[in-house]
Amino acid sequence: MLETLTIRTQRTTASRLALLDPENLEFGKTFTDHMFVVDYCDGEWQEPQIVPYGDITVSPANSALHYGQAIFEGMKAYKNEQGDIAVFRPEDNLRRLNASAERMCMPAVPEELFMQGLLQLIKLDAEWVPNTQGTSLYIRPFMFATDGMLGVRPSDTYRFMIITCPVGAFYNKALRVRFEEKYVRSAEGGAGYAKNAGNYGASMYPTKLAQQEGYNQLLWTDASEHRYIEESGTMNVAFVIGGKLITPALSTSILDGITRRSVLQLARDWGMTVEERKVSAVEVLDALAAGTLEEAFGVGTAATIAPIAVIGYQGQDHTLPTTGPQAFSRRVSDALTAIRTGAAPDTHGWMVQV
Repeated sequence: MLETLTIRTQRTTASRLALLDPENLEFGKTFTDHMFVVDYCDGEWQEPQIVPYGDITVSPANSALHYGQAIFEGMKAYKNEQGDIAVFRPEDNLRRLNASAERMCMPAVPEELFMQGLLQLIKLDAEWVPNTQGTSLYIRPFMFATDGMLGVRPSDTYRFMIITCPVGAFYNKALRVRFEEKYVRSAEGGAGYAKNAGNYGASMYPTKLAQQEGYNQLLWTDASEHRYIEESGTMNVAFVIGGKLITPALSTSILDGITRRSVLQLARDWGMTVEERKVSAVEVLDALAAGTLEEAFGVGTAATIAPIAVIGYQGQDHTLPTTGPQAFSRRVSDALTAIRTGAAPDTHGWMVQV
């Protein structure tokens, strides 16, 4: 049983809820009225509080700005037709946050701080959680160094925060992607498995080049040979080949996605063969040519399931089969939605009620 925390709460005097347009939720742009904040100093976490959402002040010498000690998570809460709110697998996000913190020399966030801060924040801003089809409350927990000192060493002080925003669909059509054979997202032994800010900053330039060529995202390949597929953009990636669900095995260069984990579990529940292993670009294109590649899709918190329509390889585009309503990606997306909104039993105990 978690220790019950007293979280000092300062309510906003100027709610922005009336300005929210539920029909036009642009991802990551509209934030709820409040945020959770707690500082770490003198070797321990200080008094947590919930305050009105707003700007924060940092030193110009803030070590996160100079040396990149910053990590984050992405998760979602859902509201059902009865108005009940539940968060999808938050304990898994906490474990991954703390794995990232360890890799980046940052303090672990205690479970009671994370869970109670999260649930009290969502409860306070419950009216912000949308309930129309395809919508959710996106939750962004993050931590960054706060020392005001120039020096390449771990900070002595940190701030952990949670902000939230109502969102609609991330992608509204199947993706065009291409294999990346020059730039690297992450290398074995690096920090690719951590959700640290630098991973995403470094990926922007090669992604921009691909977008200028008409693609939405990249299929990242391994750093040493550029043969084996790692991730798709900011998502994990999976393929259905010959009736089997195949996805790159986790490593120090691949993020352990919570949605990925959930999709693999549901596939196993349904008796499908699941293979977590190395997957080469050539294997995928050979399967496409042979007619055994049934589907390819990205898997992540923001998009949940993002079908891939076109894969570019060495200057040539390859069009994938159009997926019908019985496609695995469609069925697993619908199954996850049903669990999250309470329309189907939560047999794995993934949902935490607010």
